[in-house]
Amino acid sequence: MKKADRYLKIVEWSDEDRCYVGRCPELMLGGVHGRDEKKVFADLCAVVDRWIAQAEADGEKLPPGLAGKKYSGKFNVRLGPRLHERLALNALREGKSLNNYLAEILEKRVSRSIR
Repeated sequence: MKKADRYLKIVEWSDEDRCYVGRCPELMLGGVHGRDEKKVFADLCAVVDRWIAQAEADGEKLPPGLAGKKYSGKFNVRLGPRLHERLALNALREGKSLNNYLAEILEKRVSRSIR
């Protein structure tokens, strides 16, 4: 396995750019663009390989990769007491636990952003 295999490589269509955009979230947010999805992915893989080689040559520590990462389904969120109260009251009004209420809100929001 190459070091680059530990990093997520995402290629998706951008309406704004009117082309495919390739990115590796752990190393860079963008930078590889093109009209051919497969070519953008191949170019992205080459850029990630070069990025890693350059970082190692410069003695930089590489960030941990996210590919294959397992998520527990639990995370803590800190927010102000007033927002916490408002969320709890909204959940109560809907007859849901705060956890289920927030999970539904997050699922709807994330689902919309993925389309």
